Amino acid sequence: MDAELTEIIAELVSRETENPPGNERRAAEYVHEWLTDRGVDAELVSEPYEDRPQVAARVGEGDPTVVLNGHIDVVPAGDREEWSRPPYGAEVEDGRLYGRGSADMKTGVAVGMKALADLKAPIESGELGGSLAFQAVIGEETAEPGTKTLLERGHDGDYGVVLEPTGMRTATSEKGLAWYEITVAGEPSHASRPTQGDNAISNARPVLAALEAYDDRIGEREDDLVGRAHATVTQIEAGTKENVVPEDAVITVDRRFLPDESADQVDAEIDDLLAEVEADHGVETSWRRTRTYESAAIDPDSRLADVFREASAERADVPTDPWGVKASTDVRNFVNDASIEAITWGPGDLAQAHTYDEHVELADATAGLRALEDALGTLLDE
Repeated sequence: MDAELTEIIAELVSRETENPPGNERRAAEYVHEWLTDRGVDAELVSEPYEDRPQVAARVGEGDPTVVLNGHIDVVPAGDREEWSRPPYGAEVEDGRLYGRGSADMKTGVAVGMKALADLKAPIESGELGGSLAFQAVIGEETAEPGTKTLLERGHDGDYGVVLEPTGMRTATSEKGLAWYEITVAGEPSHASRPTQGDNAISNARPVLAALEAYDDRIGEREDDLVGRAHATVTQIEAGTKENVVPEDAVITVDRRFLPDESADQVDAEIDDLLAEVEADHGVETSWRRTRTYESAAIDPDSRLADVFREASAERADVPTDPWGVKASTDVRNFVNDASIEAITWGPGDLAQAHTYDEHVELADATAGLRALEDALGTLLDE
């Protein structure tokens, strides 16, 4: 295990950066200080939000430029009683470091920081060509424009590596994600006179049935790398009091879509679905899309992907077949918004993300660092 890498991971995990509300500042300041102390040209960027700085850093001036990207926000720790260790204690036991964000994705951020510092000397001496950039971004967990803003401000390059925990598998595509709130209308009345009103919960039944049928239907759509499409009802909210017939019900749908689908296409499908329910059942509905992560994909046989597959296989028992990630990441900002060839790749187990007792295997983190530096050495030396 790399002792300095472990120290960086622990320091990042111990700085609580839950989003919401979005309090990444202490982690950003640590990253900035750590890099500048090692002579790396780094800056705190107060965009898109003044009170939530991001870090942009760079070594070298040549081509190509590889951008390493990681988000410093984490999902809330939830019920602290469910954790066997303090979620921000960064405790190490049996080769594992525990804490919220240890897997998703402060280990990736730490690996990027360490690689930047380690490769500074060979890049600046000319031993390695090209240049290396690094981004520690805010707001990934809530689809905020942290990465997008840095890319728009010129903190970009020729290749991108989003250091999410993929077990060091190289993902060249990912699903998109759209969240929908569907409001089903009713009419309130006292529960002692239920027929005087119009129960929104009852009205929601045909909507729920239509959504279930929709999920079955789109499940026939499948991508070789990321699997099938999904539409999953994740929340239902209705009612104001025990003795009041509810006047509306709000259904939340998590729609995972494939690289050849788009959010606009899904919008049209939701529109058609609800129009059919209204026509068949006389139910009044409205909807809005509340959050969007577009899907993204590059050529699975790209040079960038091949280099990372080979480097990972050299350092660990990692499959080298083409692969895609079912979650959504900021790789979409590189591919879709900035037209930069990019992959999702990093040490750690994605199954640990957002769990109680989240942890990372420190041996995997070290193997990831070595594989990353190997891959960067190959890319920058071409």
